[in-house]
Amino acid sequence: MIQSMTGFAVQTRDLGGVSVHLELRSVNSRYLDLGFRIVDDLRQAEPAIRERVTAKLGRGKVECRLNLQAGHGAPRSLSLNGALVDQLAEAQDTLRARFPDAPPLSVNELLRWPGMLADDSLGFDELLPHICALVDAALVELVATRRREGEKLADAIRERVTRMRELVATATPRMPAVVAEYQERLTAKLRDAVASLDEDRIRQEVALYAQRIDVAEELTRLSTHLDEVERILKAGGAAGKRLDFLMQELNREANTLASKSPATDITGIAMEMKVLIEQMREQVQNIE
Repeated sequence: MIQSMTGFAVQTRDLGGVSVHLELRSVNSRYLDLGFRIVDDLRQAEPAIRERVTAKLGRGKVECRLNLQAGHGAPRSLSLNGALVDQLAEAQDTLRARFPDAPPLSVNELLRWPGMLADDSLGFDELLPHICALVDAALVELVATRRREGEKLADAIRERVTRMRELVATATPRMPAVVAEYQERLTAKLRDAVASLDEDRIRQEVALYAQRIDVAEELTRLSTHLDEVERILKAGGAAGKRLDFLMQELNREANTLASKSPATDITGIAMEMKVLIEQMREQVQNIE
């Protein structure tokens, strides 16, 4: 299935005292380009997130935002580190025995002592499985979004392919008449310019120039390239680079058609083809 490189997904998981919030944003890029905005407490999760994203996505500039928010569950409870309190009390008694004039530790100093307060919040090792599950869910949502957008892009390209086929079908039967008309005009001009010129030489020159303005090969190649575009759209997968190459080939044939044909209606057809090709190229830029 054709995928766009544009998509968005958001997932939040409430873990009681805290909730983990994840956003994935994706836009077009030549390659897979990952960017991370992760709070410091969860920075260690980046390798696991990167591994999961690269396993699911082939192209696109993907921005991942991961942060912690206050949870909606019961408030976190705090408790004193009893063992640390006993150790500090014993150390204080020992020191005050030698320095009786030293002031005792204040309650504020005790509360600020490293490791004195413990809470029931989850550590990183406990959070990591939840983060990985959150990333997996967000990727499912992101891929689904990119597929829906990709199908819209594919439909837009198919519409233009259909119109280009109509233009090729219009131009193809016209070419023998265009060549014949131009041969007659060129022959008449040559006869008027050089009355004594040999008729065989005139026919040779006219036939040679008719070959130069014959665009049958270009029309055939246009049809072949359009067949390939439809085949790739049907096959799906990572098709963006192949479609981009085909847009270049279609544009080359349309340019040749415009430059070689002496008929204004055929030139007009070529110009409309170039507009359609440019419209398709813009759509292809967003396909993975």
